[in-house]
Amino acid sequence: MQHSRFRLIIFVTAAILVFCAFILTHFYLRITKPVISLGEKKSSFFYIHTGSGFQAVKDSLIKQGYLTDPDAFEWLAKRKKYVQHVKPGRYRLTNGMRNNALVNLLRSGMQETVPVIIQNVRTPAELAGRIGKKLEVDSLQLIRKFKDPGYLGRYNLAPPTLLVLFIPNTYDFYWNTSEDQLFKRMAQEFERFWNTQRKRAADSLHLTVAQVITLASIIEKETNKNDEKRIIAGVYLNRLKKGIPLQADPTVIFAWNDFRIKRVTKKHTEIKSPYNTYVRTGLPPGPICLPSISSIDAALHPANHSFIYFCAKEDLSGYHNFAADLDTHNSNARRYQKALDKLNIR
Repeated sequence: MQHSRFRLIIFVTAAILVFCAFILTHFYLRITKPVISLGEKKSSFFYIHTGSGFQAVKDSLIKQGYLTDPDAFEWLAKRKKYVQHVKPGRYRLTNGMRNNALVNLLRSGMQETVPVIIQNVRTPAELAGRIGKKLEVDSLQLIRKFKDPGYLGRYNLAPPTLLVLFIPNTYDFYWNTSEDQLFKRMAQEFERFWNTQRKRAADSLHLTVAQVITLASIIEKETNKNDEKRIIAGVYLNRLKKGIPLQADPTVIFAWNDFRIKRVTKKHTEIKSPYNTYVRTGLPPGPICLPSISSIDAALHPANHSFIYFCAKEDLSGYHNFAADLDTHNSNARRYQKALDKLNIR
Protein backbone atom coordinates (compact mmCIF):
# COMPACT_ATOMS: atom_id res chain seq x y z
CA MET A 1 0.00 0.00 0.00
CA GLN A 2 2.73 2.41 0.98
CA HIS A 3 4.70 1.39 -2.09
CA SER A 4 1.73 2.20 -4.35
CA ARG A 5 1.20 5.56 -2.64
CA PHE A 6 4.89 6.40 -3.09
CA ARG A 7 4.68 5.52 -6.79
CA LEU A 8 1.59 7.75 -7.13
CA ILE A 9 3.39 10.65 -5.50
CA ILE A 10 6.34 10.21 -7.85
CA PHE A 11 4.00 10.03 -10.84
CA VAL A 12 2.08 13.16 -9.84
CA THR A 13 5.29 15.04 -9.09
CA ALA A 14 6.75 14.02 -12.44
CA ALA A 15 3.56 15.05 -14.21
CA ILE A 16 3.64 18.45 -12.51
CA LEU A 17 7.30 18.93 -13.44
CA VAL A 18 6.62 17.95 -17.03
CA PHE A 19 3.67 20.34 -17.15
CA CYS A 20 5.73 23.14 -15.61
CA ALA A 21 8.56 22.44 -18.02
CA PHE A 22 6.06 22.57 -20.89
CA ILE A 23 4.64 25.88 -19.69
CA LEU A 24 8.08 27.37 -19.10
CA THR A 25 9.29 26.17 -22.49
CA HIS A 26 6.18 27.62 -24.10
CA PHE A 27 6.72 30.96 -22.39
CA TYR A 28 10.41 30.92 -23.18
CA LEU A 29 9.75 30.27 -26.85
CA ARG A 30 7.16 33.04 -27.00
CA ILE A 31 9.65 35.42 -25.44
CA THR A 32 12.67 34.49 -27.50
CA LYS A 33 11.16 33.52 -30.84
CA PRO A 34 12.01 35.70 -33.89
CA VAL A 35 8.98 37.87 -34.71
CA ILE A 36 10.38 40.37 -37.22
CA SER A 37 10.81 39.48 -40.88
CA LEU A 38 12.27 42.04 -43.28
CA GLY A 39 12.75 39.84 -46.29
CA GLU A 40 16.17 40.45 -47.83
CA LYS A 41 16.83 43.61 -45.79
CA LYS A 42 19.06 43.43 -42.74
CA SER A 43 17.31 46.32 -41.02
CA SER A 44 14.51 48.81 -41.52
CA PHE A 45 13.12 51.83 -39.70
CA PHE A 46 9.74 51.67 -38.01
CA TYR A 47 7.91 54.90 -37.15
CA ILE A 48 5.50 55.38 -34.26
CA HIS A 49 3.52 58.62 -34.49
CA THR A 50 2.94 60.83 -31.47
CA GLY A 51 -0.28 59.86 -29.71
CA SER A 52 -0.33 56.30 -31.08
CA GLY A 53 -1.62 53.52 -28.85
CA PHE A 54 -0.52 49.92 -28.73
CA GLN A 55 -3.14 48.72 -31.20
CA ALA A 56 -1.92 51.27 -33.77
CA VAL A 57 1.66 50.05 -33.29
CA LYS A 58 0.64 46.42 -33.69
CA ASP A 59 -1.53 47.17 -36.74
CA SER A 60 1.28 49.13 -38.37
CA LEU A 61 3.80 46.32 -37.83
CA ILE A 62 1.35 43.87 -39.39
CA LYS A 63 0.44 46.18 -42.30
CA GLN A 64 4.09 46.68 -43.20
CA GLY A 65 4.62 42.93 -43.16
CA TYR A 66 7.18 43.04 -40.36
CA LEU A 67 5.41 41.16 -37.56
CA THR A 68 5.23 37.38 -37.96
CA ASP A 69 3.48 36.52 -34.66
CA PRO A 70 1.12 39.30 -33.48
CA ASP A 71 -0.27 37.20 -30.61
CA ALA A 72 3.16 36.53 -29.11
CA PHE A 73 4.05 40.23 -29.46
CA GLU A 74 0.86 41.36 -27.72
CA TRP A 75 1.20 38.71 -25.01
CA LEU A 76 4.71 39.89 -24.07
CA ALA A 77 3.86 43.57 -24.51
CA LYS A 78 1.08 43.24 -21.92
CA ARG A 79 3.33 41.49 -19.44
CA LYS A 80 6.07 44.10 -19.85
CA LYS A 81 3.56 46.97 -19.53
CA TYR A 82 4.43 48.27 -23.01
CA VAL A 83 0.73 48.44 -23.87
CA GLN A 84 0.35 51.32 -21.41
CA HIS A 85 3.65 53.04 -22.26
CA VAL A 86 3.91 53.44 -26.04
CA LYS A 87 6.63 55.93 -26.99
CA PRO A 88 6.71 57.65 -30.38
CA GLY A 89 9.84 57.70 -32.49
CA ARG A 90 11.95 56.15 -35.22
CA TYR A 91 13.16 52.65 -34.33
CA ARG A 92 15.57 50.42 -36.18
CA LEU A 93 14.25 46.86 -36.54
CA THR A 94 16.58 44.03 -37.53
CA ASN A 95 15.69 40.97 -39.57
CA GLY A 96 14.96 38.01 -37.29
CA MET A 97 14.58 40.26 -34.24
CA ARG A 98 13.36 38.30 -31.24
CA ASN A 99 10.15 39.15 -29.42
CA ASN A 100 11.83 40.19 -26.17
CA ALA A 101 14.30 42.44 -27.99
CA LEU A 102 11.47 44.07 -29.97
CA VAL A 103 9.34 44.84 -26.95
CA ASN A 104 12.35 46.05 -24.95
CA LEU A 105 13.39 48.38 -27.78
CA LEU A 106 9.97 49.93 -28.24
CA ARG A 107 9.33 50.16 -24.50
CA SER A 108 12.71 51.85 -23.89
CA GLY A 109 12.12 54.64 -26.39
CA MET A 110 15.69 54.15 -27.67
CA GLN A 111 15.02 55.55 -31.12
CA GLU A 112 17.61 56.56 -33.69
CA THR A 113 18.14 60.16 -34.73
CA VAL A 114 17.50 61.61 -38.18
CA PRO A 115 20.16 63.78 -39.89
CA VAL A 116 18.57 67.00 -41.17
CA ILE A 117 20.60 69.18 -43.52
CA ILE A 118 19.77 72.86 -43.03
CA GLN A 119 21.48 74.81 -45.78
CA ASN A 120 20.92 76.12 -49.33
CA VAL A 121 17.46 77.41 -48.40
CA ARG A 122 15.88 80.46 -50.03
CA THR A 123 12.62 80.91 -48.09
CA PRO A 124 11.02 79.92 -44.79
CA ALA A 125 8.47 77.84 -46.71
CA GLU A 126 11.29 75.89 -48.35
CA LEU A 127 12.90 75.36 -44.95
CA ALA A 128 9.62 74.11 -43.45
CA GLY A 129 9.17 71.71 -46.36
CA ARG A 130 12.67 70.32 -45.97
CA ILE A 131 12.22 69.75 -42.23
CA GLY A 132 8.74 68.28 -42.75
CA LYS A 133 10.15 65.65 -45.10
CA LYS A 134 12.58 64.44 -42.46
CA LEU A 135 10.66 64.78 -39.19
CA GLU A 136 7.17 64.05 -37.93
CA VAL A 137 6.47 67.76 -37.55
CA ASP A 138 3.91 69.02 -40.06
CA SER A 139 5.38 71.55 -42.49
CA LEU A 140 2.17 73.61 -42.56
CA GLN A 141 2.17 73.86 -38.76
CA LEU A 142 5.80 74.92 -38.94
CA ILE A 143 5.02 77.62 -41.50
CA ARG A 144 2.36 78.97 -39.15
CA LYS A 145 5.00 79.27 -36.44
CA PHE A 146 7.35 80.94 -38.93
CA LYS A 147 4.69 83.59 -39.62
CA ASP A 148 3.54 84.14 -36.02
CA PRO A 149 5.04 87.41 -34.68
CA GLY A 150 4.02 86.55 -31.13
CA TYR A 151 5.72 83.18 -31.18
CA LEU A 152 8.83 84.47 -32.95
CA GLY A 153 9.05 87.31 -30.43
CA ARG A 154 10.12 84.76 -27.80
CA TYR A 155 13.35 84.46 -29.78
CA ASN A 156 13.71 88.17 -30.60
CA LEU A 157 12.67 87.46 -34.17
CA ALA A 158 10.01 88.64 -36.61
CA PRO A 159 8.78 86.88 -39.79
CA PRO A 160 11.31 88.72 -42.03
CA THR A 161 14.23 87.77 -39.75
CA LEU A 162 13.22 84.15 -39.09
CA LEU A 163 16.16 82.65 -41.02
CA VAL A 164 18.57 84.46 -38.70
CA LEU A 165 17.94 81.75 -36.10
CA PHE A 166 19.03 78.87 -38.33
CA ILE A 167 22.78 78.26 -38.58
CA PRO A 168 23.58 76.10 -41.62
CA ASN A 169 24.74 72.64 -40.64
CA THR A 170 23.64 69.00 -40.47
CA TYR A 171 21.74 68.36 -37.26
CA ASP A 172 20.65 65.11 -35.65
CA PHE A 173 17.06 65.26 -34.43
CA TYR A 174 14.71 62.71 -32.97
CA TRP A 175 12.05 62.01 -35.59
CA ASN A 176 9.21 63.08 -33.27
CA THR A 177 10.82 66.44 -32.43
CA SER A 178 8.06 69.04 -32.00
CA GLU A 179 7.99 72.60 -33.36
CA ASP A 180 8.83 73.97 -29.92
CA GLN A 181 11.71 71.54 -29.45
CA LEU A 182 13.03 72.46 -32.90
CA PHE A 183 13.08 76.17 -32.05
CA LYS A 184 14.75 75.53 -28.69
CA ARG A 185 17.46 73.45 -30.35
CA MET A 186 18.07 76.09 -33.02
CA ALA A 187 18.27 78.77 -30.32
CA GLN A 188 20.95 76.72 -28.56
CA GLU A 189 22.90 76.31 -31.80
CA PHE A 190 22.53 80.04 -32.46
CA GLU A 191 24.03 80.94 -29.08
CA ARG A 192 26.85 78.47 -29.63
CA PHE A 193 27.67 79.90 -33.07
CA TRP A 194 27.43 83.54 -32.09
CA ASN A 195 30.34 83.45 -29.67
CA THR A 196 32.09 86.44 -28.21
CA GLN A 197 34.43 86.84 -31.18
CA ARG A 198 31.67 86.94 -33.77
CA LYS A 199 29.54 89.31 -31.71
CA ARG A 200 32.50 91.64 -31.28
CA ALA A 201 33.13 91.56 -35.03
CA ALA A 202 29.50 92.54 -35.67
CA ASP A 203 29.71 95.35 -33.10
CA SER A 204 32.86 96.70 -34.74
CA LEU A 205 30.88 97.06 -38.00
CA HIS A 206 27.98 98.70 -36.13
CA LEU A 207 25.69 95.90 -37.32
CA THR A 208 23.28 93.69 -35.42
CA VAL A 209 23.44 89.93 -35.81
CA ALA A 210 20.30 90.07 -37.99
CA GLN A 211 21.93 92.68 -40.22
CA VAL A 212 25.08 90.60 -40.56
CA ILE A 213 23.00 87.56 -41.62
CA THR A 214 21.03 89.73 -44.06
CA LEU A 215 24.24 91.07 -45.61
CA ALA A 216 25.67 87.54 -45.72
CA SER A 217 22.57 86.30 -47.53
CA ILE A 218 23.11 88.86 -50.29
CA ILE A 219 26.78 87.86 -50.57
CA GLU A 220 25.69 84.21 -50.75
CA LYS A 221 23.55 84.90 -53.80
CA GLU A 222 26.10 87.17 -55.46
CA THR A 223 28.89 84.60 -55.62
CA ASN A 224 29.83 81.03 -54.91
CA LYS A 225 33.51 81.96 -54.94
CA ASN A 226 34.67 81.99 -51.34
CA ASP A 227 37.79 83.96 -52.22
CA GLU A 228 35.60 86.83 -53.47
CA LYS A 229 33.13 87.02 -50.63
CA ARG A 230 35.14 89.37 -48.39
CA ILE A 231 35.67 91.76 -51.31
CA ILE A 232 31.92 91.85 -52.07
CA ALA A 233 31.20 92.34 -48.37
CA GLY A 234 33.53 95.36 -48.47
CA VAL A 235 31.67 96.82 -51.48
CA TYR A 236 28.31 96.66 -49.76
CA LEU A 237 29.64 98.06 -46.50
CA ASN A 238 31.24 100.95 -48.42
CA ARG A 239 27.84 101.65 -49.97
CA LEU A 240 26.10 101.50 -46.61
CA LYS A 241 28.59 103.96 -45.12
CA LYS A 242 28.09 106.37 -48.05
CA GLY A 243 24.29 106.01 -47.99
CA ILE A 244 24.26 104.61 -51.54
CA PRO A 245 21.56 102.05 -52.39
CA LEU A 246 23.02 98.54 -52.46
CA GLN A 247 21.52 97.85 -55.90
CA ALA A 248 21.83 94.12 -55.27
CA ASP A 249 20.22 92.03 -57.99
CA PRO A 250 19.55 89.06 -55.67
CA THR A 251 17.30 91.22 -53.46
CA VAL A 252 15.24 92.23 -56.50
CA ILE A 253 14.88 88.60 -57.56
CA PHE A 254 13.74 87.81 -54.02
CA ALA A 255 11.22 90.66 -54.18
CA TRP A 256 9.73 89.20 -57.37
CA ASN A 257 9.75 85.71 -55.80
CA ASP A 258 10.84 84.42 -59.18
CA PHE A 259 14.15 82.61 -58.86
CA ARG A 260 14.19 81.80 -62.57
CA ILE A 261 15.23 85.37 -63.39
CA LYS A 262 18.70 85.24 -64.93
CA ARG A 263 19.06 88.85 -66.01
CA VAL A 264 17.71 91.72 -63.91
CA THR A 265 16.35 94.50 -66.12
CA LYS A 266 14.97 98.00 -65.49
CA LYS A 267 11.48 96.51 -65.27
CA HIS A 268 12.57 94.28 -62.40
CA THR A 269 14.13 97.17 -60.47
CA GLU A 270 10.86 99.12 -60.44
CA ILE A 271 9.01 96.68 -58.19
CA LYS A 272 7.56 98.19 -55.02
CA SER A 273 9.08 96.14 -52.24
CA PRO A 274 11.17 96.68 -49.11
CA TYR A 275 13.58 94.19 -50.71
CA ASN A 276 14.16 96.39 -53.77
CA THR A 277 17.60 97.75 -52.93
CA TYR A 278 17.67 99.74 -56.17
CA VAL A 279 15.18 102.27 -54.77
CA ARG A 280 15.66 101.81 -51.02
CA THR A 281 18.81 102.55 -49.09
CA GLY A 282 20.18 100.33 -46.38
CA LEU A 283 19.76 96.61 -45.90
CA PRO A 284 16.46 94.85 -46.66
CA PRO A 285 14.22 93.78 -43.73
CA GLY A 286 15.77 90.34 -43.43
CA PRO A 287 17.79 87.59 -45.13
CA ILE A 288 16.94 86.63 -48.70
CA CYS A 289 18.26 83.11 -48.11
CA LEU A 290 20.01 81.04 -45.50
CA PRO A 291 23.66 82.06 -45.98
CA SER A 292 26.58 79.68 -45.58
CA ILE A 293 29.02 80.11 -42.73
CA SER A 294 31.66 81.28 -45.22
CA SER A 295 29.35 84.13 -46.26
CA ILE A 296 28.59 85.01 -42.63
CA ASP A 297 32.27 85.18 -41.77
CA ALA A 298 32.93 87.22 -44.93
CA ALA A 299 30.31 89.72 -43.81
CA LEU A 300 31.94 89.87 -40.38
CA HIS A 301 35.43 90.35 -41.84
CA PRO A 302 35.06 92.42 -45.02
CA ALA A 303 38.05 93.33 -47.18
CA ASN A 304 39.28 96.90 -46.75
CA HIS A 305 39.19 98.67 -50.14
CA SER A 306 37.62 101.62 -51.97
CA PHE A 307 35.41 99.67 -54.39
CA ILE A 308 31.74 100.63 -54.56
CA TYR A 309 30.83 98.82 -57.79
CA PHE A 310 31.13 95.31 -59.15
CA CYS A 311 29.65 93.23 -61.94
CA ALA A 312 30.15 89.73 -63.27
CA LYS A 313 33.16 89.13 -65.49
CA GLU A 314 32.55 88.85 -69.20
CA ASP A 315 34.18 85.41 -69.26
CA LEU A 316 31.18 84.13 -67.24
CA SER A 317 33.58 82.42 -64.85
CA GLY A 318 31.47 83.40 -61.86
CA TYR A 319 34.06 85.94 -60.74
CA HIS A 320 33.57 89.72 -60.76
CA ASN A 321 35.21 92.94 -61.87
CA PHE A 322 35.39 95.61 -59.17
CA ALA A 323 35.55 99.36 -59.58
CA ALA A 324 35.92 102.46 -57.43
CA ASP A 325 34.42 104.85 -60.01
CA LEU A 326 31.37 104.79 -62.26
CA ASP A 327 33.21 105.06 -65.58
CA THR A 328 35.27 101.94 -64.90
CA HIS A 329 32.16 100.12 -63.71
CA ASN A 330 30.18 101.08 -66.83
CA SER A 331 33.00 99.79 -69.01
CA ASN A 332 33.02 96.51 -67.07
CA ALA A 333 29.23 96.28 -67.30
CA ARG A 334 29.18 96.83 -71.07
CA ARG A 335 31.57 93.92 -71.58
CA TYR A 336 29.40 91.69 -69.43
CA GLN A 337 26.16 92.75 -71.15
CA LYS A 338 27.74 92.03 -74.53
CA ALA A 339 28.64 88.53 -73.34
CA LEU A 340 25.04 87.93 -72.25
CA ASP A 341 23.68 89.24 -75.56
CA LYS A 342 25.99 86.89 -77.43
CA LEU A 343 24.47 83.96 -75.54
CA ASN A 344 20.96 85.36 -75.99
CA ILE A 345 20.37 85.49 -72.23
CA ARG A 346 17.46 87.88 -71.66
